[in-house]
Amino acid sequence: MNHAPTDRPTLERWLTGPRFAALPVRDAAQPPPLLSFEFFPPRTEALEAQLWGCIRRLEPLRPRFVSVTYGAGGTTQARTHATVTRLVRETALVPAAHLTCIGASRAEVDAVARAYWEAGLRHIVALRGDPPPGAAYEPHPDGYAYAADLVAGLRRIGDFEISVAAYPETHPTAISPADDLDNLKRKLDAGATRAITQYFFDAHTFLDFLDRCLAAGITAPIVPGIMPVSNFAQAAKFSAMCGASIPDWLARMFDGTENDPETRRMVAAVVAAEQVRVLQANGIDEFHFYTLNRPDLTYAIAHILGVRPG
Repeated sequence: MNHAPTDRPTLERWLTGPRFAALPVRDAAQPPPLLSFEFFPPRTEALEAQLWGCIRRLEPLRPRFVSVTYGAGGTTQARTHATVTRLVRETALVPAAHLTCIGASRAEVDAVARAYWEAGLRHIVALRGDPPPGAAYEPHPDGYAYAADLVAGLRRIGDFEISVAAYPETHPTAISPADDLDNLKRKLDAGATRAITQYFFDAHTFLDFLDRCLAAGITAPIVPGIMPVSNFAQAAKFSAMCGASIPDWLARMFDGTENDPETRRMVAAVVAAEQVRVLQANGIDEFHFYTLNRPDLTYAIAHILGVRPG
């Protein structure tokens, strides 16, 4: 077969360039990763139906636990409570309720925690909490000032499993990365069980963070938070507020898909599954998915990772 001269450099590159092995594929004998899912409480009846459709879709995957968020300023406390107590009553899932320091005294927060305990809930995600949009954080004069204080308070109430937040790219209001890491250590030293990270998109961001945690003497489990991107513009806007960086390669992956939701979903599944598989290749075997109450994308990614209904 004859080749045009212009093809020769390409062929030479193919023959002399570096060879890259594929990511390791786990066989049926290896256990799939442990997963947990985050939902947010509904604001309307229509959104409540969407939430419970999401829960029922993902329940057969037997996640380790499912968490239910608070709104900024504690605005969804009642709906969070209603959702997690219904999860206890009507599903086989293990719910974890978000609980924050925002806008409540210690006595009020303790009362919520005791109500959770009495309802059979044993897992709390303890957070400082976000103030309402446009406002700076100010501790309640009679409240828990920070998440480490909240963790210590919960430990006095009951033998809760307690998860706290971690920020691989540093909390946007932290004085410095070192100070942010010190804060994480205080939360874990106060009695937290594990940390769940803010989402990120480059695997090395999480792996570098683990190195820094170990150097700081942190040995508790650090679970990576994974957010499948179904709407890139929305993800970019939220990331700018929470301090998660958007790599150029991710923007290129979604370029031109603004009016093509089916392609966006396919791209999102591939990106998130590859992100998790790279982390698995580095020994990570537990992941927390931010579902945004949209189950199909998370379900597809779980399937790619070998997680099946059981």
